[in-house]
Amino acid sequence: MGAQKKGGARVSDDSEEQSRQRLQAILLADSFTTKFRPVTLERPKVLLPLVNVPMIDYTLAWLESAGIEEVFVFCCAHSTQIIDYLETSEWRTHPNLVVRTIESHKSISAGDALRYIYEQQTETSQIQGDFVLVSGDTVSNMPLADLIQEHRERKKRDEKAIMTMVIKKSKPSLITHQSRLGTDQLFIAVDPLTKQLLHYEEDKVDHARGSVCLDKSLMESNPSVLLYNDMQDCYIDICSPEVLSLFEDNFDYQHLRRHFVKGVLVDDIMGYKIFTHEIGSSYAARVDNFRSYDTVSKDIIQRWTYPYVPDINFGGNRPVKLGRQGIYRACDVVQSRSAVVGASTVVGYGTKIGNGDRILNSVIGNGCSIGSNVVIEGSYIWNNVTIEDGCEIRNAIVCDGVRIRAGAVLEPGVVLSFKVVVGRDFVVPAYSKVSLLQQPMKEDSDEELEYADSSSGTADRLSGLSLEMESKGSELGPDGAGYIWEVCEGAHDEEWKHSVAPIPEDKLAEITQAMDDYDDMEDESVVPTSGELKSDADSINTDVNDPCDDYGYFEKEVEGTFLRAVEEGIKVELGVLEINSLRLSYNMESADCAGAIFYSMMKLAVDTPHSSASELYKTASSIIAKWKGLLGFYVKQTDEQIEVIMKFEEMCQETAKELGPLFAQILHVLYEKDVVQEDAIMRWAEEKAGADEADKVYLQQCETFIQWLKEASEEEDEDDDEEED
Repeated sequence: MGAQKKGGARVSDDSEEQSRQRLQAILLADSFTTKFRPVTLERPKVLLPLVNVPMIDYTLAWLESAGIEEVFVFCCAHSTQIIDYLETSEWRTHPNLVVRTIESHKSISAGDALRYIYEQQTETSQIQGDFVLVSGDTVSNMPLADLIQEHRERKKRDEKAIMTMVIKKSKPSLITHQSRLGTDQLFIAVDPLTKQLLHYEEDKVDHARGSVCLDKSLMESNPSVLLYNDMQDCYIDICSPEVLSLFEDNFDYQHLRRHFVKGVLVDDIMGYKIFTHEIGSSYAARVDNFRSYDTVSKDIIQRWTYPYVPDINFGGNRPVKLGRQGIYRACDVVQSRSAVVGASTVVGYGTKIGNGDRILNSVIGNGCSIGSNVVIEGSYIWNNVTIEDGCEIRNAIVCDGVRIRAGAVLEPGVVLSFKVVVGRDFVVPAYSKVSLLQQPMKEDSDEELEYADSSSGTADRLSGLSLEMESKGSELGPDGAGYIWEVCEGAHDEEWKHSVAPIPEDKLAEITQAMDDYDDMEDESVVPTSGELKSDADSINTDVNDPCDDYGYFEKEVEGTFLRAVEEGIKVELGVLEINSLRLSYNMESADCAGAIFYSMMKLAVDTPHSSASELYKTASSIIAKWKGLLGFYVKQTDEQIEVIMKFEEMCQETAKELGPLFAQILHVLYEKDVVQEDAIMRWAEEKAGADEADKVYLQQCETFIQWLKEASEEEDEDDDEEED
């Protein structure tokens, strides 16, 4: 380090050396957790299909497109499967990305993995400088080149700056205190000027009292601190080589965040520093649990992850064709005329769909055979699955080779591991996890490996197991095969929190009541989503961040829910329950719900085939008339009604310009159907009166209607006066 201080020539040499260095990444192909059990007893998580593409392909495709030239894939659990996959994939001969594997069977944590890489580094010098550290379950489209350069420039100025963490806005639920990915609420503190990370804590906010606890020294050494509890840790890190040596020097560092990051923050002796980089429009998320598996899958289908979407070739996947309403279908799918495939659904190659089937908001893999009169909603059916006639599957995950016999029902939250057989007419209870492997007698900790003994041992135990279970009888009916794992003591809440299923109705009722209680609390007792705390101030400035960063995701989810309600003829009451669940998950207000629902209604009108403006008007009017009860639940206040009008105005200007000439007519329909009241229309008009001429287009279009409202109101006032006389 001392050589860097001798003069400018050395800095120039460093700059030339850095420009010659390959951009490198370390990809951890083992999450070192048990959250995906029992599935990961048989296959590593990075090879599990995410919208019919192995997770690791999303990570590698992103790294390659972001300019990374060499990736070291660290393999531990089921390492043979990962290495064999990479050897036979297009990554083996990719012209722009060199993929190398590092194998270790002794590592039981991320810390062990990085220590092992450091030991190899002393012999091979494979890591040439700064590197990107990610997990193989990461989906992102963010650029990396500028961030790496920013990290390097900072390191030149401050040799103690060894890591840059990527973070992104993600509001936690006020009630569950979890992000939309099912992860615990994160609380961090950063320097507002340098973005240095000063404090990192997962779910340590005292929610009951609405307070957080900070060390006094944090304020003594920093005149100003920016606090966040609405950030998501993307687990994408730009690291200097010192990170590896720190793991080697500290054998108690096991977890990347709980141990390493917090250890660096409290270590005053070495003085190393970690910085943050917040991304805005780019996408970045980890598939950490079944909830995030569902969330990220939906984001992929709704194209937030572009260009890593089902209809574009990347990582050697077979693209499928995108049709209307976000339906992706392979070219060789055989589908009965009477079958319905609804919005936000993906159907893979070689799949057959029978008579009278209803498949909505789901992903169907390759080579599946689906019988007649089958209902599949909000589920993930992997490859070569056989589903016989009359089955019902809702919000479940069904792995490769599973057979579901006629009349069977999978309740929400069920996970069926590989080659399980569900017996005829058998009902698999909600949140059940089922495997051909028996549940381990002793529950392993989060830090232990994803497999029971070893890759080969698992395979040996599976061979012939199905026949043995058939002879003993099954927990899935007499003609079934599989063990239903028991929920660990004290883990029942974790089941629904981390499930692909929506929040259950009974839990929704509980947390809705809690939300009402929360609304009654005094404002002073609420922890703000973020803000700046100054050493000479008694309060937090909470006006430093945009509160609507998650609205785009929320709007997409509401649209998907609305389209399902339309297709299935769901009652308004059930639609309200589903949207309330989304409202809690995203921490939204009634006005946000109203805007998103109206957007979904008008988008459906525009997407419905029409040959003229009058036909579009009739369609829009019909949709409003049919679903006014759903929208009406969220527009009980004038401000909420104004939000609908403003959302409509925004759509006409930006995303649905066809509706522009119909603005006044549709506003009149909203008035006639009692969705918006006269007060809301008049207040909107008053606010628009002072706007620039360019912003008065729709106000001018409504002049006749507004004048009619005024005259009608005046006549009513005169009638009232006459009655009083």
